[in-house]
Amino acid sequence: MGFVSLIGAGPGDPGLVTVRALEKLRTCEAVVHDRLIPYQLLDEVPAGAERIDVGKHPGKAKVPQEKIQEILIAKAREGKRVVRLKGGDPGIFGRVGEEIEALQDAGIPFEVVPGVTAGIAAAAAAGIPLTHRDIASSVTFVTGHEDPEREDSHLDWGEMARAGTLVFYMIGKHLPDIGERLIESGRPEATPALIVREEIYPLPPLAVPTL
Repeated sequence: MGFVSLIGAGPGDPGLVTVRALEKLRTCEAVVHDRLIPYQLLDEVPAGAERIDVGKHPGKAKVPQEKIQEILIAKAREGKRVVRLKGGDPGIFGRVGEEIEALQDAGIPFEVVPGVTAGIAAAAAAGIPLTHRDIASSVTFVTGHEDPEREDSHLDWGEMARAGTLVFYMIGKHLPDIGERLIESGRPEATPALIVREEIYPLPPLAVPTL
């Protein structure tokens, strides 16, 4: 029986990947990777290792999540050391929960190797702390794109309007709606906001707008 390492590749800069992740990449026999990873990390993979791209590419049919899980299980049953490489941190909107459940159900041993998530990296690159002794005592990570098949939203806008720092992911075209809903729910219009479309590390000096 093989082994699966569910690894976070970090926010885009290969210099921010963890030592543990590099160790696993350098000794793996198969890597199943997403599109939004630092592709330089694939240079760390042994030449003879199998490389399987399951990322979502524009204009191409995406690989269903169920198929990705089947690949992980199949490669582990071949006795291989498998790396599942995801952008950011696998536990922050990375669907790692579904992969963990599938591996557990199949009896496949695994580990989760955390990565630096984009929200934390972007704030750090901009020199903005997500918590501050005098201003914010909590951080909430929020998806800007809930599962379209879900009938009811899991988001409580009233609660978020009263929360500390909010970090939204995958907002896309929903950006204006998010600002409006927060204001309607009681968030002050003067709340500072940082928008990062494509992360560059370190970020250039920024003019921080408000809601």
